[in-house]
Amino acid sequence: MSLITVLPEGLYCEQGGFFIDPWKSVDTALITHAHSDHARSGSNQYFATQMSEGILKKRLGAQTNLQGVEYGDRVKLGNTWVSFHAAGHVLGSAQIRVECGDEVWVISGDYKRCADPTCAEFEVVPCDTFITEATFGLPIYRWNTGEETCRQVYEWWMGDRDRPSLLFCYAFGKAQRVLAELRKFTDRPVYVHGAVHVLTEIYRQVGVEMVPTLPVSDMPRDYKFKGDLVLAPPSAHRSTWMKRFQQPQTAFASGWMAVRGARRRRGYERGFVLSDHADWNGLVNTTLQTGAKNVYVTHGQSDVLSRYLSEVHHLNALPLKTLFEGEADI
Repeated sequence: MSLITVLPEGLYCEQGGFFIDPWKSVDTALITHAHSDHARSGSNQYFATQMSEGILKKRLGAQTNLQGVEYGDRVKLGNTWVSFHAAGHVLGSAQIRVECGDEVWVISGDYKRCADPTCAEFEVVPCDTFITEATFGLPIYRWNTGEETCRQVYEWWMGDRDRPSLLFCYAFGKAQRVLAELRKFTDRPVYVHGAVHVLTEIYRQVGVEMVPTLPVSDMPRDYKFKGDLVLAPPSAHRSTWMKRFQQPQTAFASGWMAVRGARRRRGYERGFVLSDHADWNGLVNTTLQTGAKNVYVTHGQSDVLSRYLSEVHHLNALPLKTLFEGEADI
């Protein structure tokens, strides 16, 4: 590695004097998106997309020194030009392009290639060196569209009108994607856990259209939620919060549901395969589309994907160890 190196604080660009998604406090941090393994508090100055400002300030604090940048705008930092490009992961998510002289690197952050009504569509950014995630970097991971999966969610919900239907999904990104996709099938309100409600309101403020939502906490204590859909983060599963729902049917929406037995091990009645990360084909095709000859693969199945890119597509691909976690309950 040259333009970008790995230090104890994270991915560092000496020529620009900044870190990308650092896992420790630094002077200048460029943030790909607001999930907690990529956006940590404590740095002096942050750069991120304008679309992600609301979520980031909720996570990092309202007084955070944050400069919002539009997708595609170029910012001069040290001897580099930096720009943010849509990653298709969650609201405001970005790849970061770093240019220095005749060298161009792109750090993908987390990304996906299928359509999502809640965030900007992924942009292929040509580069010499590409740092890609590999959360779902195995050939077994192949996604249907979000619309098709949410049709399954809707049919599951409508299939039991006598009990509450509790769908567990990550509070930032996944929940809002479900709420937006459900507009194609219904205009019924969906009840949401407080953690989901706070972030959903930020999505509404920037114009993302979703089905109506109501916080569970706003309902009378004797309300039964009979025949209702409720969204909650996985951390609420089997918690005291669930005691107000009588004999609910439960499900989990995640890319991990593609693995046989994952639903049973996690204790859910039903699993829906829905991920905000690229599947195997998305990872391979994206890497090839960038035209990069040098590829670093981080988090998830980094060894498998890097070996495949090297042996089959003859790229200079290597795994890169970082503290990024991939898909997590955040």
